[in-house]
Amino acid sequence: MRLENQIALITGAGRGIGRAIAEHYGREGARVVVADLTLESAQEAVDAIEKAGGTAMALAMDVTDEAAVDEGVATIVKTWGGLDIAVANAGIQHIDPLHKLAYADWRRVMNVHLDGAFLVTRAALKQMYVGGGGTMLYMGSVHSLEASPLKAPYVAAKHGMLGLCRAVAKEGAEHGVRSNIICPGFVRTPLVDKQIPEQAKELGLSEEDVISKVMLKNTVDGKFTTLEDVSEMAVHLAAFPSAALTGQSIVVSHGWHMQ
Repeated sequence: MRLENQIALITGAGRGIGRAIAEHYGREGARVVVADLTLESAQEAVDAIEKAGGTAMALAMDVTDEAAVDEGVATIVKTWGGLDIAVANAGIQHIDPLHKLAYADWRRVMNVHLDGAFLVTRAALKQMYVGGGGTMLYMGSVHSLEASPLKAPYVAAKHGMLGLCRAVAKEGAEHGVRSNIICPGFVRTPLVDKQIPEQAKELGLSEEDVISKVMLKNTVDGKFTTLEDVSEMAVHLAAFPSAALTGQSIVVSHGWHMQ
């Protein structure tokens, strides 16, 4: 029970990586706030956590809505008395070459990933500072550290989240706040499944070749990173006992990117 009695907020936690982290946090004893665009999508994860014996609440939160983020964090504090861990995980993807990329699509990706991470960070830090400290975690990507074609807004946003994470580590230290960013390789989530046919069409490849020759080409073993790989790292970073580990990008990618 590495997170016993910790209060944790995970955004975009209705499915995929966010849900895996939420459920793992629940198994480790945290009181988990599952935030997603709708209460219905969040409630499914809450039901799973409670069925496994954990404690959770559902929260409707659009991370691009400043008022919704601030009010959501205020609800957590009013209900449970504080906030110890915040995981800025909400994300989307858009596939297009730069010369065809619409500005609206660029802004949409940036709004969710980078602006959303900022809004969650600001609201969480206000509570962590008065509460004596906490942990900020960001769901980055190998694309926080290197680029791939057709994903310019995603790559730019994930690079920006790395910078935000480092700034939080610097500013948060005197308030007892640690900050790290998890950088997975490709995880077989609905977000990735949607990319496979899109990239196949744009690159003129079969879907099998997109997987083997694009997504997993640079791994050491040709395997996807798993939800369990990422959620275990999220638990480890949240439970780490000191500021010896802060401001870091932790790559979980089967060797795709080696620092």
